[in-house]
Order: sequence, then C-alpha cells, then structure tokens
Amino acid sequence: MSLRGTITVVASIDIITTKEVAHLLGVTTKTVFRLIESGDLTRAARGLVDRASVERYLANRQGGRTRVWSEHTAWGALALLSGLTADWLGSVQTSRLRSTLRSIDTEDLIVRLRDRATVHTYTGHRSVITRLSADDRLVVVDTTVLGQVADTTQVNAYLDPAHLATIVGSLGLKQAADGRMTLRVTTFDIDRVRRIANHGTALASVDAATSLDPRTRGLGERTLADSSTRLTA
Repeated sequence: MSLRGTITVVASIDIITTKEVAHLLGVTTKTVFRLIESGDLTRAARGLVDRASVERYLANRQGGRTRVWSEHTAWGALALLSGLTADWLGSVQTSRLRSTLRSIDTEDLIVRLRDRATVHTYTGHRSVITRLSADDRLVVVDTTVLGQVADTTQVNAYLDPAHLATIVGSLGLKQAADGRMTLRVTTFDIDRVRRIANHGTALASVDAATSLDPRTRGLGERTLADSSTRLTA
C-alpha cells in the first residue's frame, strides 16, 4: 500500500487503535508508543491515536526509504535553495549538496529536509495568533510568498527548544494534531533560520508541502520544485 493511499484510509476516521497504526506504518506497537512519547503521534485515549497526527506523520515521511539529512545539512540546503550561502558547511560539503539539489526530485527533497525541525501543533484562543506572530522569539513563516491569501486564523513558526514550554504555558496552548498553530522546534541558529525565512520561497514551500490540506500541499510541492529548477539554471 502506498503512503498516499494510507493517508486516505486513515482520514476517514477520527481515531485509530495503536495496533492499526502499527500496521499502517509497518512498525511494532512498541515503536508506535515511542512515537507517541516523542510527540510524533498524539494519543487520543488509552490504546487510541488521533488520526490527524497519523496523517501528519505520514505526510512527513513519504518516501521513507530516503536518507534524511542532519539538521545543519537540511538548513544548508534551504539556504542554497533560497539563494543564500551556507557558511556553516565546508566548501566540499556545500559543493556536494548543491550537486544533489540539482538532481533530486521534489518528493525525496521534502523527505531529506524533514529533520530540520520537530513539529508541534496546538489549538488556543484566536487572539493568541496575534501574540505569537509578534513574538520575536519566533520566526514566523510568511505563506503569502507562495501566492496564498494571508490567513489570520493560523500561524507557522520556528523557535529554539528553550522557549517552547514557556510559550505554550503562558498562552495556554493545547496540543492537537489538527491544530492551526504550528511551532517547529530547531536547535539550528535561529537568526540563520530567520534569514532563510526572509529570502525566497524555499522554507515556506517545504512547510506547505507537508500540509494536511491537499491544495496547500500541492502548492508547496510545485513552488519547491521551482526553487530547485532555479538552482539548476
């Protein structure tokens, strides 16, 4: 069964048992419990998992046999796709990375970039969106660069892990797999993340390419492919 087919099956229900999740992912139930503990999947009740978290996990691991890049390499790739230099990488690694970016297909690229951050999704009072967007500890990704109309009901941002618990607690955020507040935690230098976010469409594209919304996902995939094409030119 393809991963895209699996997503369709899971999307028809709200919750799914841990045994069913293990079957769909091709892993043991012990691994499912580890994914729950790490936050990759969301527990709905004892022995049950929120199906939206399974959708999100599958969307992020499509092409799962592809080797995932380390955090600093993933951000190096995003810098190059954004027309920036990746001065934290050596010249040989940069050259090899640029060469890979010129030949890799979009689906594999999305997978390789997966470990740039750990994704957490939340719900909360609508007024929280404004506060998150104005918080200078966060790097808010502007999706309007992809041609989307600004959506004031959601936020997608990167931050240092040291700030996550404080922000979640102070704003009363509740973890939810289908939440519209997406906080992506990365240990990579946040100022460099900000610079990448403010140049081009690469970061917004890869974030959109793992969206649960098919239209947003398609837009992200197309725009990311365009970034790779410009790098080749």
